[in-house]
Amino acid sequence: MIVRIMGEGQVTVEESHLAELNKLDDELLAEMESGDEAGFRRTLTALLDAVRRLGTPLPDDSLEPSELILPTPDATLEEVRDMLKEGLSSRTESGGGLIPG
Repeated sequence: MIVRIMGEGQVTVEESHLAELNKLDDELLAEMESGDEAGFRRTLTALLDAVRRLGTPLPDDSLEPSELILPTPDATLEEVRDMLKEGLSSRTESGGGLIPG
């Protein structure tokens, strides 16, 4: 799966890592729903760090279509809510978070 972190570039993440990423995504969604700013910030950082750690960066000149777009590390809780509303996430239609599955 090709993942783009906005403002950073793309990485390839093996589908075998989706369970780990989904756990963080579920936590992030719960924190967004409860308005827990501190928890949201902590979990967004952990999610992006996990994608960076588990993913293999694509070359900067690569223009592959991203299957998943994640927000910038400094995105606000409201900006991520807006991302989900705008349908940038493939889980939006099913009421999920940022990571599919």
